[in-house]
Amino acid sequence: MAVGPTTRRRQLGADLRRLREVKGLTLEEAGARVGISKATLSRYETKEGTVKWPAVDALCREYGASDEERGALVELAKGAKIQGWWRSLADPIPESMNLMLTLEDEVVREDHYASVYVPGLLQTRAYAEAVHRASEVQCPEREVQHMVDIRMKRQELLERDEPPHIWSVIDEAAIRRIVGGPQVMRDQLRHLLDMCTRPNITVQVLPFSTGAHAAAVGSFAILRGPTPELDVVYVDLLGGGLFMEKPQELDRYRLAFQYLSAQALDLESSKELIHRINQEPS
Repeated sequence: MAVGPTTRRRQLGADLRRLREVKGLTLEEAGARVGISKATLSRYETKEGTVKWPAVDALCREYGASDEERGALVELAKGAKIQGWWRSLADPIPESMNLMLTLEDEVVREDHYASVYVPGLLQTRAYAEAVHRASEVQCPEREVQHMVDIRMKRQELLERDEPPHIWSVIDEAAIRRIVGGPQVMRDQLRHLLDMCTRPNITVQVLPFSTGAHAAAVGSFAILRGPTPELDVVYVDLLGGGLFMEKPQELDRYRLAFQYLSAQALDLESSKELIHRINQEPS
């Protein structure tokens, strides 16, 4: 299984490129000064493959980085090989999920637009099971439970000392769609209301009354890194997902999310609507 770039590795590449450009050196010139090839340095800066921390240390010295910054980048280089908890799972996981977990492990904020289902990080187990059974036709129950276990494990990032901010704009259709039966759905909406009370979780509902809107094509998430150039967009597709990180793609989805948030109900009105829907007879 191919391993996607970790956030540490992507941060390292961006910082090395920035320091070299500030110094005014070409890839060839910088590489020659520390005894590595132009191709190797280019790979270091483009977020692909492994890095050797002594080379990073040498580059930082050539670039005139401060001791503090040099130490931070060397630690990034050492930490870039650290593998997440999901690498030890006995059963394989889809490649798109592998990359999602890699990026999400160090995300600082996630912006979700959910058009069909409640976002995975805010799902109850019973709701998640119903979603997987519906999405994966003829999927063995063991596999359903495996994927749901992963989703529940993902949610542990919300319990960290400094959890990421999760901002979800949820279409009213996802709130009204009965997933797993009336009781499962009632429990899910109650759980959503409970999650709304956390300071790091923002939930807005995009009501039917909005009409046509900026993301009529489907659900997406913006995984935000420590700096904007490390952001990645994830778009749901049948049987997997698509990751995008080109600047114009990021700008398009950032703007779409901004519009969606502006069109959605405010926080209190969203909670009131969720509560009202949950009180409606099944």
